[in-house]
Amino acid sequence: MINTLHIKNVGIIDDVTINLNDGLNILTGETGAGKTLIIDSLQIISGGRFSKEMIRKGQEYSRVEAALYIDNEDVVVTREINQNGRNTCKINGSLVTVAELKNYMKNIIDIHGQHENVSLLDQTTHVKYIDTYADNEIIEIKEKYQENYKKYLNLKEEIDKNFGDDKEKQRELDLLRYQNKEIEDLELKQGEEEELETTRQKILNSEKIINSLEIACEQISGTSIDGISTSVRALEKISSIDLKYETTLNNLKSIYYDIQELSRDIENYKEEIYFDEEERNKIETRLDMIYMLKRKYGNSIEEILKYNEEIKERIEKIQNSEEYVKKLKQELKQTEEEMKKQGEKMHEIRGKHAQILEKKINQELNDLEMQNAKFSVKLDYKEDKKFGPNGLDETEFMISTNIGEDQKPLAKIASGGEMSRIMLAIKNILSDVDRGSTMVFDEIDTGISGKAANSVGEKLKSISKVHQILCVTHLANIAAKGDYNYYISKEVKEKRTKTSIKKLTEQETISEIARIASGDVNEIAIEHAKTLRKIA
Repeated sequence: MINTLHIKNVGIIDDVTINLNDGLNILTGETGAGKTLIIDSLQIISGGRFSKEMIRKGQEYSRVEAALYIDNEDVVVTREINQNGRNTCKINGSLVTVAELKNYMKNIIDIHGQHENVSLLDQTTHVKYIDTYADNEIIEIKEKYQENYKKYLNLKEEIDKNFGDDKEKQRELDLLRYQNKEIEDLELKQGEEEELETTRQKILNSEKIINSLEIACEQISGTSIDGISTSVRALEKISSIDLKYETTLNNLKSIYYDIQELSRDIENYKEEIYFDEEERNKIETRLDMIYMLKRKYGNSIEEILKYNEEIKERIEKIQNSEEYVKKLKQELKQTEEEMKKQGEKMHEIRGKHAQILEKKINQELNDLEMQNAKFSVKLDYKEDKKFGPNGLDETEFMISTNIGEDQKPLAKIASGGEMSRIMLAIKNILSDVDRGSTMVFDEIDTGISGKAANSVGEKLKSISKVHQILCVTHLANIAAKGDYNYYISKEVKEKRTKTSIKKLTEQETISEIARIASGDVNEIAIEHAKTLRKIA
């Protein structure tokens, strides 16, 4: 459930905090005071879409925070949207994506409003209502079916995408063989490019290298070695006089031998350096060919060789396509057979629960002052239909709202008020198995009044025994049923409109019910409000 909702900079809401409770929470107030913005904020924190136009004028961001109590644990969820488009979502302080937030919140907050009723008109959602009602009986078989459905789609894609007609296969083979030949003709080796580049640099800089080596060799083999040799002979004459002279002599001899070795190395380097125009051209040509292959097939020789292995695998697969396709089609057939069995089982389960659901919804509609309505579930098993994510069932909710009329699809008959009551009937029946712990009803009383409104209030009260309910309403009959009533108002301060929310005392609740019922808080309205409250 939602313990606390904090909204900042959303529309005319400046900074508002609402402490909510278990049971039926009723939200009422002036038109345009911000009731819808509260529902919008719940949509935002649930991972719904957000428009930058919703950010309060003059502010850089909007933020919605919700303190939740889930499975005996406190959870804080935050979402902040900035003018620059940055979107930050957090669950208990950890950053998550909008998709992750939406996936997390879908089982926590269930929002139904004037626009939500549109989903009831969407035939594809009808089977989901039946499956929700069937609950544990269908979950396992449906999960297995959907696993096979993913496999089924992948197999069909593999067959369709990779192997077309003979002409397509031949065209692809010709291209792949050309690419394979182009790579293998070059006989690439790991590390080859680096070696060639090093040799190329030596050739390009051969004159510079030789000049430098000659200078070094001349200096070492001339003055340096002669000078050290003379110094060694001089120290040899006095080395027996003092140990330190002998030590210095030995060190100098070591240096003399090292320099001689270095001199020989430099001489060898000189012999290695040469300038061969023909070899340089060969290296340049080889490197150009390697660069050309890199542009086509990879950023390095390693990537090119890896791509070539993939080409060879693909060639082999196409050359053996008949056998490969045969294997794929056999696997597809087995998958379809499994899906058909699972689809038949799901149809059987849905048929049983659809009948029960029909009876219960008709009873609910009778309670909601729609005694003449006749609701039914049309469930057809289409064996020749293409497999879908929910099986082979075609499901549609049917209704006739007046005696003597034929049943027709819900979308073609029901009015706005009737749709609200049908939605409430379904939600009341599904309340025990719906995963959402908090249900939000935004003006679900649209288009109804009187006795029907009272029945709607009773249904909301019934659902609130097992779920936290937030309900925005304009009807006194429903407001009177609230366990907790909140008044939403707006005021102008410093030339800016601000929304405020107040939890009402019992006396204030009665005054608000009176205002809603008659538009004026007088003695008669107060007495009527007390009566409604007492009945509730």
